[in-house]
Amino acid sequence: MRTLVLGGARSGKSAFAESLVGSGPVLYVATARPSGDDPEFAERIAVHAERRPTSWVLDEEGDVDKLLASPPAMPVLVDDLGTWLTHATDACDGWEASSAQLEAKMDLLIDAILHFQGEDLVIVSPEVGMGIVPEYKSGRLFRDRIGTLNQRVAAICERVVFVVAGLPLELKTF
Repeated sequence: MRTLVLGGARSGKSAFAESLVGSGPVLYVATARPSGDDPEFAERIAVHAERRPTSWVLDEEGDVDKLLASPPAMPVLVDDLGTWLTHATDACDGWEASSAQLEAKMDLLIDAILHFQGEDLVIVSPEVGMGIVPEYKSGRLFRDRIGTLNQRVAAICERVVFVVAGLPLELKTF
């Protein structure tokens, strides 16, 4: 089953997603990359790492679409699409305008999720469109892109859960 877990910052979405895959072998695809000049972000990553069972296999380097095309025989947890989109936008120089290369990367991801043949797939993604309108163009581009990406992923997942204040709200279940 493909499950999308949405939520705002500090909503509990990652912890909820982790609870869905259990403590047995899991491929944990971490999309966040530590930056040498941002200790607060490094601490966020460390908190996630401390929660992971030792039986989980960590992938911090792979292309998500390629990993999903050839999944291992275990559940896969992708955390999260927001940092994936940030890195994809950086790689495509897409912060100023639309980018055909970035659209192609998003299409590859959607195709990989749609055709996922593994056990279970749990994808975490931020919901950022419920807050303030970002002052800068790059922030508005990100907000709009992640909203569109979330819609596309939700359309092809069998289950969609929105987490607010640590509480899951089922939006879609098949």
